[in-house]
Amino acid sequence: MTGLSATDPDQQVFHEHRGLLFSVAYRLLGSAADAEDAVQDAWFRWSAADRSQVADAKAYLTRIVSNLALERLRSTRHKRETYVGPWLPEPIVTDGGPAESAVDAESVSMGMLVVLETLSPLERAVFVLKEVFDFSHAEIAEAVERSEAAVRQAAHRAREHVRARRRRFTADRARQREVTERFFAATTGGDVNALMELLSPDVTLWTDGGGKVRQALRPVVGAATVAGWFAAIGTVTYQGIEPADMKAELVRINGGTGIVFRGPERVIATVTFDFDADGRITALHNVANPDKLQAVTDGTTYDIGTR
Repeated sequence: MTGLSATDPDQQVFHEHRGLLFSVAYRLLGSAADAEDAVQDAWFRWSAADRSQVADAKAYLTRIVSNLALERLRSTRHKRETYVGPWLPEPIVTDGGPAESAVDAESVSMGMLVVLETLSPLERAVFVLKEVFDFSHAEIAEAVERSEAAVRQAAHRAREHVRARRRRFTADRARQREVTERFFAATTGGDVNALMELLSPDVTLWTDGGGKVRQALRPVVGAATVAGWFAAIGTVTYQGIEPADMKAELVRINGGTGIVFRGPERVIATVTFDFDADGRITALHNVANPDKLQAVTDGTTYDIGTR
């Protein structure tokens, strides 16, 4: 981080909480690049602050980064509303360490981030800080500069909205990984029948090319159509890359097992999954917009813990 000294105690305090600040900002913004910018801006604010007046550095820094992310979210909403085709979050590689809980993983999943995108900026900030990071209504009110009553109302609206659009129960993580591994094998082998067995009948594929690469501009629905889409990957040229030059690997993406497709010189797409309680795939999120693949290309691994 720019301008930091290894022996600066204020830098050490900031570094101690840096992972948490990124975790907050990424869940609010759905973009690793924007979240990193918000964390950097938080450092500048922290550097300029009278830190002798700060009683709780963690709460203070969380408040700063929440406000910065909220400002950025409001300013980017129009771009997302006029986006070419479906807008999906920027995928990140996550470490999946022992400290990562199932709740942490679910709250950063592509499916959850897509649902959070449908909330207002205030509702999203309140939901993330309350439901994911367990801040009190009073703490959130201070962070987002609203009354506690307004925060309680926003929390209620956001919770109801998310519950209506996000399944509460899903298959356990071991089952999810097993199904993803079978999907990976079936895709790389071009086995339509094996793919069909893994997909829910009303499965939906969302593809994000951002107008930069050819992708479906509307959701692809139905097991047969989605299976055909993925079975063809190994037989057709994709983004100018011949099938023989394309490699696929299983990688932990956004708290779950996903697939990264690579060409000789770059990452060309990621695929992540949603599951029902029986372990069938209900949704796939395919990000191919090169502007959103930098974090995966760089190989940066993020800790998405909430503590």
